[in-house]
Amino acid sequence: MAISSFSARSQRTASTHSAQRPAFAFLATFIIRALIVAGLAGAAAAPAAAAHLQCVPYARAESGIAIRGNAGTWWGQAEGRYRRGAEPRVGAVLAFQPSRAMPIGHVAVVAAVVDSRHILLNHANWSGPGRIERGVLAEDASENGDWSRVRVWYAPQRSLGLRVNPTFGFIYQDGSTAPAPAHAGPSDDFASTIAAAIPTGTD
Repeated sequence: MAISSFSARSQRTASTHSAQRPAFAFLATFIIRALIVAGLAGAAAAPAAAAHLQCVPYARAESGIAIRGNAGTWWGQAEGRYRRGAEPRVGAVLAFQPSRAMPIGHVAVVAAVVDSRHILLNHANWSGPGRIERGVLAEDASENGDWSRVRVWYAPQRSLGLRVNPTFGFIYQDGSTAPAPAHAGPSDDFASTIAAAIPTGTD
């Protein structure tokens, strides 16, 4: 009888956890999107490291993509060496085109895919000279949803920057162009999902 009772309780517990998982996943998605709408995701996810580094050596160390030279040359250098594409993937490098505001371009590493229009980036030398930022929000501002134009969290404003930045696309470290899920959602574990998507800490 004791064994049967224990087995029944275990089955009830497993059923309860299974039923809770969709609810936790929905709640995690709701919180992430609510923070994005409220403009708080970047504020919660932009702790600056004490170290100072330029974007290229930081992206190279963070992603494992062995390209050197100015950030604006990474896209061209990646041809024939690394796969490239328009879909964000964790670990990929987002290569920004040179512009008036960024004469030598910029590179940043994808830390998480929130949804089809929002990702979190790890990068250096964006909100301040040599400043390292992890888990900061970036938004696809392109008309076609191809990440060719993005807005990025700017710490001094504590919001997404007003400037729309042109990009080349994503460089994939593992050589695969397989796209990330368009709506990469939370995992079953609510706590780990929030921790991964929105790291704790402030500027």
